[in-house]
Amino acid sequence: MQTSGHAQPRSRMWIIAIWLGVLLIILVSQFPRIQQILPTLGSKVSTFATVFLGIFIEAIPFLLLGTLGSGFVEAFLDQNQIQQLIPRRALPGALSGSLLGLIFPVCECGVVPLTRRLFNKGLPVAAGIAFLMAAPVLNPIVILATASAFGWGWMLAGRVGLSMLIAVTTGLLFSVVKRPAEIMRMAGIKTNSRMPTSEEQISPPRRSFRQKFNRMTVIAADEFFEMGRFLILGATLAAVMQALLPQQALLQIGRGPVISVLVMMALAVVLSICSTVDAFVVLGFVSIFSPGAILAFLIFGPMVDIKTTLMYLSVFKKRTVVYLILLPFLMSFLAGVLINLVIA
Repeated sequence: MQTSGHAQPRSRMWIIAIWLGVLLIILVSQFPRIQQILPTLGSKVSTFATVFLGIFIEAIPFLLLGTLGSGFVEAFLDQNQIQQLIPRRALPGALSGSLLGLIFPVCECGVVPLTRRLFNKGLPVAAGIAFLMAAPVLNPIVILATASAFGWGWMLAGRVGLSMLIAVTTGLLFSVVKRPAEIMRMAGIKTNSRMPTSEEQISPPRRSFRQKFNRMTVIAADEFFEMGRFLILGATLAAVMQALLPQQALLQIGRGPVISVLVMMALAVVLSICSTVDAFVVLGFVSIFSPGAILAFLIFGPMVDIKTTLMYLSVFKKRTVVYLILLPFLMSFLAGVLINLVIA
């Protein structure tokens, strides 16, 4: 019995040794090819790490700014103040919402949690959607960055004007929705306390400044970690796509008034660059792509990319997210093609 007991482990060891030997022979026979693959693999890993860290480091400060703004809205503003600030009618509300970025200078990462909090405070749907679309471009930081890259010319005017037009149009199309609860995933809202009643929202309990500030920081921390996971996932996906996708092939087919616009819009989604620096990145493509394609990149990228799509899905219902992607896509594409045809 003891002999057979020792024989079984020994037989397994022989089997493992044989497989290791076969594997070693395969590795030795394919060593020249492996030597060729390893540098390529190392290059792709390096590209992935560089892109991921670039996106993450760029976005984190603005995500923090957005969550702090969200906490400020929840702690310091009540429903009456929001209603006095933003008109209830669709067109004035959408116009006002598109300009809120001048007050809350957030990029596409920070605007999502801030919009959700504003909806909870009674912001009309048209105004909230317009703010969601326009704020990543219509804020002082991005306007100055675009002016630094392209000057105070038609490219800046086109980016600001068309972004506002698309945001207001999208907000008006959503104005048929009467309540934010119809488009939002309300279960995703997290606070450290119970939801206030309608009487408390209209006349909130009196709190000292210190209490309000503490509440603001707690809410901001909760939303920062909640949205941060989607930022990490989005940055990871964008980095993987940039490491594996042959971007040179995209650049080679990016000619003509139509294809060039589609290629640059796809590139904006893949790169997922923060709107505060995207103008400097796309400046390197000016000599390769048409003006309409460059402008479409600057318009569509801040509204829709990988990380913002994941954040949209965490806040809005799937059907709403489809519209939030499709409407800006169609209008940005049409604007880019028309500019190419007019300039040509």
